[in-house]
Amino acid sequence: MKIHLSSVFVDDQEQALRFYTDVLGFTVKHDIPMGEHRWLTVVSPDDVDGTELVLEPSSHPAVPPFKEALVTDGIPMTSFAVSDVHKEYERLKGLGVRFTQEPTAMGPVTTAVFDDTCGNLIQIAAQG
Repeated sequence: MKIHLSSVFVDDQEQALRFYTDVLGFTVKHDIPMGEHRWLTVVSPDDVDGTELVLEPSSHPAVPPFKEALVTDGIPMTSFAVSDVHKEYERLKGLGVRFTQEPTAMGPVTTAVFDDTCGNLIQIAAQG
């Protein structure tokens, strides 16, 4: 068994697509019209057959309060692995990304947390 899909709930799929591709550097895997929304997934360009991230609409009534509670408590929706958190932090800050946590060593892991502009906090993490 392996993880095939994971989701983040986004307020606006088009805005999310631009952020997750133009800023974070993911590539589109699937973009299929589904009525008022789309089946929209992105993948790492280093692993195009790997886990797909679904940019899931936040339209279900349970989603907004769930997302707001996570953001209020500073809890990331998900975590992305990077090779160097400090380097990625500087690259993303240079692109205007707003961080809620600067790179912080947590035992064997260094993490940082940013706002994805779509209603989520996202963590980046690396060993060391």
